[in-house]
Amino acid sequence: MGIYSNWLEVAYDQRGGLVKKTWDTHLPLEQAVYEKMLETKNNVIKGKFSELAAEYGMSLESMAGFLDGISAALNVAPDMDEIAEGSEIDVVVDFETLYKKMVEYKAEHLVALPQWDNIFSADERKKMFIEQKKSGTVVVGEKVGRNDPCTCGSGKKYKKCCGAVA
Repeated sequence: MGIYSNWLEVAYDQRGGLVKKTWDTHLPLEQAVYEKMLETKNNVIKGKFSELAAEYGMSLESMAGFLDGISAALNVAPDMDEIAEGSEIDVVVDFETLYKKMVEYKAEHLVALPQWDNIFSADERKKMFIEQKKSGTVVVGEKVGRNDPCTCGSGKKYKKCCGAVA
């Protein structure tokens, strides 16, 4: 069984729910990594997988969970199933995508990190926050009534044109 498989086994129960004990340990470690990355403006994660885990103070499984969690914000996401202790990791984190993903996942504690001030201005963060919130909003157009003119422009009533039941 691989490192990522081990992570999935300890982080999620058989129904796909979170294992509280694992996440209570993992989340503070993950937040510390984000704080360090943002503080130093270092968006490159490079090195041997086991050494990176040690540098970040994480177990191998937790490091796999971290990489999986930020995969959408990476220039090239590693194949999680292939990661081993000696795997070389060389990825670049897109901070804008990372911020938007934190907003999407409602990770307010991460969105509110003061270290974001080193990366984006308050106005930039507000703009990205609004963009991300709007991206999940479905706008439904006005409903066409059966006696309204058809939207295709034929001049017929909708019920006699595109709304006709075959």
